[in-house]
Amino acid sequence: MSSAGLDRLLAALIVGLAATGAVSLISGEPGDAWLFLTHDLLAGALAAAVAVKLARSVPKAVRDRRWARLAVATVVTVVAAGSLVAAFVWVAGGSLVWVDLGFIRWTLLTVHVAAGLALIPLVLVHLAPRRWRVLRVRPRPATATTAPRRTATSGRSLSRRAVLVSGAYGAAAVVLVGTAATLDTLRGGVRRFTGSRWLPEGPPGVPTTFLGEPTPAVDLGAWRLRVTGRVEREIVLDLAALTALARRDVTAVLDCTAGWAIEATWTGVRLTDVLSLAGAAGDAGRIDIVAVTGWRASLDATDARRCLLAWAEGGRQIAAEHGAPLRLVAPDHRGLEWVKWVERIEVA
Repeated sequence: MSSAGLDRLLAALIVGLAATGAVSLISGEPGDAWLFLTHDLLAGALAAAVAVKLARSVPKAVRDRRWARLAVATVVTVVAAGSLVAAFVWVAGGSLVWVDLGFIRWTLLTVHVAAGLALIPLVLVHLAPRRWRVLRVRPRPATATTAPRRTATSGRSLSRRAVLVSGAYGAAAVVLVGTAATLDTLRGGVRRFTGSRWLPEGPPGVPTTFLGEPTPAVDLGAWRLRVTGRVEREIVLDLAALTALARRDVTAVLDCTAGWAIEATWTGVRLTDVLSLAGAAGDAGRIDIVAVTGWRASLDATDARRCLLAWAEGGRQIAAEHGAPLRLVAPDHRGLEWVKWVERIEVA
């Protein structure tokens, strides 16, 4: 593979990883397992491509004394390697690993995500000076002296070479992903299809904040749940009015994007019961659940029928840091969509 071809491959892998990683943050159904496997395989292929790129480029850059370019490339490589190593150790480690940064406590999976996000602008900076051209495939102008004579044999040879190179990177990805999974199994690790590790205890012992946001000060006496939008009547309910409705217990898995998961029984009222109380439009296309902080999740009608507005977990009131007085329980959705401190439902 040429240098330009390798650069195109690296760019394609990073775009693929960014896309699958972003979608995985809100993918929680078992049928989405292929997405997480694809992300893992792309990461394995990126690790192999980065190794090849370093072996080719570093000696040449040192020989040509291209120190500025080498410095930028070093930063890009360190961040990429950090993200890849964190992901490999997370999978292969067999247990939940926390990284205490003093001001915040992250899992190793969160470190992987943070480094991956930081990699995107760094790659753009790395490409900016001259390398955008390698991302555009331009046919070489044909001249009387330089035009190559393309034959059926040369076309087959090129295709065969492309297949072999692609197969080599694919094989490297399978080996890396398989090795990490095998090490995890040997160490007794158990993970969901999302990569999250099971916890033995529920939310009271686990930090569950969205992107590090602080716990808001909610006055329980003044707090109200409002239902607005395409409804026959806008309603305002306090906690006593909610708990007077038909209670339901739902056992569901809270799968946090930080990399941990717990299965617990939540107590509350069905979201559809609250919507019915307000006379929500039968053809509503979207239901937005909004927190006091402004965080929100959008559900379609099918998802809404499975959701619970919960005030207790495991027979205990939900603590303030975990969403009291009311949080959304959304089965088969990731933790980012389990909105805490719910104060408003908007029907659209």
